[in-house]
Amino acid sequence: MTELVLNPGDVALADWKAIYRGASARLADDAWPVIAASAEAVQRILAKGEPIYGINTGFGKLASVRIGDEDLATLQRNIVLSHAAGVGAPSPIPVIRLMMVLKLASLAQGASGVRVETVRLLEAMLLKGLTPVVPCQGSVGASGDLAPLSHMAATMIGVGEIFVGEARIPAAEALRRAGLAPLTLGPKEGLALLNGTQFSTANALAGLFEAERLFQTALVTGALSTEAAKGSDTPFDPRIHQLRRHAGQIETAAALRALMAGSAIRASHLKEDERVQDPYCLRCQPQVMGAALDVLRQAAATLATEANGVSDNPLIFPEADEALSGGNFHAEPVAFAADMIALAVCEIGSIAERRIAMLVDPALSGLPAFLTPKPGLNSGFMIPQVTAAALVSENKQKAYPASVDSIPTSANQEDHVSMAAHGARRLLGMVENADAVLGIELLAAAQGCDFHAPLRSSAVLEAVRAVTRDKVPYLSDDRHFHPDLEAANALVRSGAVIGATAGLPGVA
Repeated sequence: MTELVLNPGDVALADWKAIYRGASARLADDAWPVIAASAEAVQRILAKGEPIYGINTGFGKLASVRIGDEDLATLQRNIVLSHAAGVGAPSPIPVIRLMMVLKLASLAQGASGVRVETVRLLEAMLLKGLTPVVPCQGSVGASGDLAPLSHMAATMIGVGEIFVGEARIPAAEALRRAGLAPLTLGPKEGLALLNGTQFSTANALAGLFEAERLFQTALVTGALSTEAAKGSDTPFDPRIHQLRRHAGQIETAAALRALMAGSAIRASHLKEDERVQDPYCLRCQPQVMGAALDVLRQAAATLATEANGVSDNPLIFPEADEALSGGNFHAEPVAFAADMIALAVCEIGSIAERRIAMLVDPALSGLPAFLTPKPGLNSGFMIPQVTAAALVSENKQKAYPASVDSIPTSANQEDHVSMAAHGARRLLGMVENADAVLGIELLAAAQGCDFHAPLRSSAVLEAVRAVTRDKVPYLSDDRHFHPDLEAANALVRSGAVIGATAGLPGVA
C-alpha cells in the first residue's frame, strides 16, 4: 500500500484522490511541534480564567453555561457521546478513511488546540486500517458535520464500532487488538474532533473523483456512438471552439477528434452523405461535455481549498494565546461544489441517454431498429434504452440543489445551515446511475459499429470495442440481457474503458 507524507495545508488534489483509492497517509515530522504548541496555548488560555466557548462553556445554545475545571474532561466526553446521533447505513470505508485524513491534516495545522497524543491516535488508526463505523445521515453541514465526526471521535474514546477489514468490531476491542489505547479527551479536544466539514468534503471529493472517470468514459462512449451513427466529426473542428473560447469545450472537441482519428467508418461517408447536420446529442458534445468539465474543475478548485483549510471552532492562535469563535464550520462552499458536481453528472448521463435513444431509432441512426438484425422477432436494445431513461430521470430528481435548503437547528442558534452533507453524499449514487447509462451506451455503440463491418473505427475506439467484446459478445438474437449490462457496467466502473485510451482531459 502506498503511504503518503502529508504537509498540512498543502496537500495536492491528486494525493486526496490517492487516499480515496486506498493509499495510506502520515503527517510530516515538522507538523508535531506545531500541534504541541497549539495544545500548550489552550492551557495558557484556560489559566486566564475567562469563559472560552467550547473549552470551559457549554455548546451551541448552551454557550453561556460556564463549566468548572473539574468537569472539563467530562464536558468533552459528553459532547462526543451526545452528538454521535447519526442514522442510516454505514458510510463507505474509502469515504471515511478520506474523512479521517482530512481531519488529521486540519488538526495538524495548530489551530485546533488538540494534544499530540490525540492526533497520533487518529494517525495510528489510519495506518493500522481501523475505520470507524459512521452512519451516513445526520449532518446539516453546519455547525460542522457534528454527528458523523462524533461517531469517528467516539471510537477514539473506545465507544461505538470500528471496521477492521470488513468486520465490525466494538471500538475498545479493535483498539486493543491494534495495540492502541482509548483516549481521555482534554480541554477542547472533543469539540475539535467533531467540528468541521470533513465528512461533507470527503463525500464531495469522492463524488468528484468518480465524476472525473465518468466524464472521461462518456467521451469514449460518445465518440463510439458517433461512429455507430456515422456522424460527422466536423463539429469537432478546432476553429469552431476557439471562437467561443471555453477551455473545457476546446479540450473536449480535441479529445473527440483524437478518439475518431483514422476511422475508416468516418472516411466512408465524408462524401455524398445527404445528411447536413447531426442531432445535438452528437453535434453538441463539445459544448455540453466541455461545460461539464469546466464546472467539475471549478468544484475541484473549491474542494482543494476546503480540504487544505481548518474548519472547526473556536480556533486557537498560539502566538497571541487567543481562542476566536467564528463560522469556518459552515460548509456552504462544499454545498455549492457538490451541487455543481451533481449538475454535471446529471447532464453527462442525460446526453448519453439521448445518444442511446438515437441509436435505437432507425429514422435517426440509419441502423436496424433497436440495433437487432431481426427486429420484431427480437427486441434488441429496446428496454436497455428504457432503463437508461429511468436512471437519468432519477438523477434529475437528485440533482436539485441541496444548498438552497436550510432548516434552523439548536434552538435557532444555528439558524442557517448548508445541507452540504447529503448534497455531497448523493453524488456517488448519481455517478453509479450514470455509469450504468454509459454501460448501456457502450454496448449499443459497439453493436452499431458491428453493423458497419468490414469497416473499422479508429485504432483507439477499436481497442475499446475489443475490451467490450471480450466481455460481451455481439447480440445476434435476444438473450438474457442483465448479465451483459452488469459486465458493461463493470467495464465502466473499473476504468477499463478509458484504460484503452490515452490523453483524456481531467478535472485537475
